[in-house]
Amino acid sequence: MNKIRIGFLSALLVCLVSCATTDELKKVQGGLDHRVLELRESLAKIEQNLEETRESVKALRKFQADTGADMIEIRDALRNMKGAVEELRKELASSKTRDARLNELAFRINFLENFLGVNKKGEGHLETGDKQSEKANGPVKNGKASREAVYSSAQKAFKEGRYEDSRKEFQRFLELFPKAEYSDNAQFWIGECYYAEGKFEKAILEYEKLIKGFSGSDKLPHALLKQGLSFQKLGDKSSAKLLLQRVIRDHPNSNQARIAKARLAEMK
Repeated sequence: MNKIRIGFLSALLVCLVSCATTDELKKVQGGLDHRVLELRESLAKIEQNLEETRESVKALRKFQADTGADMIEIRDALRNMKGAVEELRKELASSKTRDARLNELAFRINFLENFLGVNKKGEGHLETGDKQSEKANGPVKNGKASREAVYSSAQKAFKEGRYEDSRKEFQRFLELFPKAEYSDNAQFWIGECYYAEGKFEKAILEYEKLIKGFSGSDKLPHALLKQGLSFQKLGDKSSAKLLLQRVIRDHPNSNQARIAKARLAEMK
């Protein structure tokens, strides 16, 4: 009887222990599952933060790259500006030398033009004919100066390098004798005075007055040539080429056409 009780109690004890162990296991399992869920949520947040960090790093790198490119452009611009300033300083420092060279070149050009026949008309003695034209233009200042005297005075000033005085004298000649035999020459030499002074824009305008106002003048090829050379001096090669080509086309057998061909060959 005692053995039966003992067996029953043992079985009951085993059952209770087993039931208790199962409940504990379920509680433990439930706790573990909850912890795993929390860990997964935490991991998901960490991954999200990591992705955001990667995007931020990528944006930062792009910004750095763009900033680096901008800095390179700024450095290049500064380098170019420094170069331009240095060139300007050199140009200013050599301005006196350049002016002297311009005067020397003007003298050489004048000499070559005389040699090639640019001044064949009106360079020597100016005849005093055409009394009716002189009378129509009215008396000369002080009643003493003649056409010849005014023109010769202007030429003399040019040969001596007094270009402003020469220009004024030629302008005076045109005011006194606007339609005289050598009025086209006077107009041409006004342009030459400006050219010799390096005032190429004004020279171009004065040559144009000859071209438009004296259509039959033998100075036309000279004026066209010097317009082309003036544009070349100003750095306008396109206009210079057009005028030089016009000299060759309109006056093919002239000395000016040969000079124009040589200049065009140099510009290629």
